[in-house]
Amino acid sequence: MASDVLSRTPPAMLASPQPLQSPPGSVGRPLKLSPMKMLPSIDSMKMLEPGRKKLTSIETQRVVAVLDETIKKLELVSLFQHAIENLDRYSVVFGSVLTGALREHMRLQDNMQRHLQRVKSGEDESSFQQETLNMAARAQVHLEALRQGVESSVRNTLRLFLTNPTACQALRSEGNVRDQASQTLIHFLSELRAFLFEMLLTSPLEKNERMRYLQEITLRDHKNRGVLLALEEELNAAVLDRDNEIAKKNEIIRQLKINLHQLETFSENQVKRTVQEAENQQKSDCRASEGKIAKLQQELQQLRSQLNATIAENREIELSLRKKKYKVETEIENWIQKYDSDMGEKQAELEELDGMYVEEKAQLAELQEKLAVLEVEYVQIMEERRQAQLRKEEEEKELANMNRAATIIQAHWKGYRVRQSMKSKKKKKKKGKGAGGKGKKSKK
Repeated sequence: MASDVLSRTPPAMLASPQPLQSPPGSVGRPLKLSPMKMLPSIDSMKMLEPGRKKLTSIETQRVVAVLDETIKKLELVSLFQHAIENLDRYSVVFGSVLTGALREHMRLQDNMQRHLQRVKSGEDESSFQQETLNMAARAQVHLEALRQGVESSVRNTLRLFLTNPTACQALRSEGNVRDQASQTLIHFLSELRAFLFEMLLTSPLEKNERMRYLQEITLRDHKNRGVLLALEEELNAAVLDRDNEIAKKNEIIRQLKINLHQLETFSENQVKRTVQEAENQQKSDCRASEGKIAKLQQELQQLRSQLNATIAENREIELSLRKKKYKVETEIENWIQKYDSDMGEKQAELEELDGMYVEEKAQLAELQEKLAVLEVEYVQIMEERRQAQLRKEEEEKELANMNRAATIIQAHWKGYRVRQSMKSKKKKKKKGKGAGGKGKKSKK
């Protein structure tokens, strides 16, 4: 009876009790409890822990061992599909017998899957036929035979794995590729093993003491609920005060909204005036831009006519240049023929000149010695001339820059004078129009 009550006890009751906190809106007042209302200390949680750390009876050890063996086998079975998909990689570690068993298991599994698909498609096609029940019975019998074959294959494969520790270790190391459903089942079985181990470590006397202790905690919980009701009443009063304060603030917010509406109305009028002024300015700018566009279009037309005249002139020049080119090519061919005839004569003259060259070479050596002396003086004279030429060019550049700057300044000054005169003329015209409009109104 005590074990049933303990098993139905929520996990939150078995955990360490949490201290009560003051509810929100209680204006930060601390919760004061009498010594009888204080929750148990952390040391009292030792009563909920089992008195022993190891199982003493053989029956309990066998129960835990069976559950541990089930978890280990389930870990291996959940990795069969991964091993089948990677048989080439594990064939050396598994060996020929275990590899053949896995292939047989894959074959049986594929047959079962195909049979399930055929049964499903057959149900869809013959849902309105009379022999549906007979086909379903035959399919169920065949499916049962396939299921038993798969179960036998799983048992045989597990026996082979258990006789091959190296293969078990190699497959267990790939636990991260296990599917989520198998991982969840193994996790639940591990939690069940821990809960069962704790239950087997607890004696009936310890269970009775735990139940008595839990009853005391329940009584304290009832007392704490009374304290919570009193605090809730205080909280409701504080909430009422807060609502009154919120109502006052809402009235202030309403007044501020009225002021904001008035401010928005004033700003809208200001925006309308600004938009009207902007539209007037835009219209005047549009009129000015239309005049500029007409002027630019006229200039564009003139430039196009100039371009057409220039193209016609360039075509005439190109035709004359082509004629000159043909004439020059003809003359070049004549010169080449003349060159060939003259080269024979020049070759004879070259041989004669070669003898004269030897004699003049000796004279040249003497002249070069004299020229070496004169060359130094010539280099100095040319360097002085070059420096003088550079200074002259710099002076000319500086003078040209000054002339260009003066021209730009004069152009800007003339433009400024023209703009000032145009502005003064526009002002006079506006004044004249204003005076004329007033006169007409007075006559009316």
